[in-house]
Amino acid sequence: MPLLSGIDKLILKEILSPIENKSSTSMSKKLEIPLTTIQRRRKRLEKEFLEEDYTLLLERFGWRRVDFFISTSDGKTDALANDLLSMNQVTAVEKSIGEHTIDLRVETIVKDNHELLDILEKLKAMDGIRDAIWSEIVETVGNKMSVPSDIIDRL
Repeated sequence: MPLLSGIDKLILKEILSPIENKSSTSMSKKLEIPLTTIQRRRKRLEKEFLEEDYTLLLERFGWRRVDFFISTSDGKTDALANDLLSMNQVTAVEKSIGEHTIDLRVETIVKDNHELLDILEKLKAMDGIRDAIWSEIVETVGNKMSVPSDIIDRL
């Protein structure tokens, strides 16, 4: 298990917080830690423990992200997951556990309700799919840290 120092944890909390300014200079001033220390440790943390990705704000172009929750049958979950990944509109397929009727979460991008219905009909027609339902985020109420501070403290 990797060990994180107290300084590493402070830097992680700043990087993962929903605040906009995450520059090393602003962290150095706020945490009262030398800039070179922040830069060196941040580089290591980003390389070893963090994922960074950009997300296109599709809503600004009139497109939508829709998640499908799929119940599979006959032990075809893995094969279906790979088949679904080959669809153009699909951006991610994830296996899930918990709810006994949901085996896959399929993230898609659609332009309108017509495309949404087309995908839903294709899914329901696929051999091995017992049921498919969909959900769409229509408003974000707020964002917090992606990992709560007390969990970072326990790392």
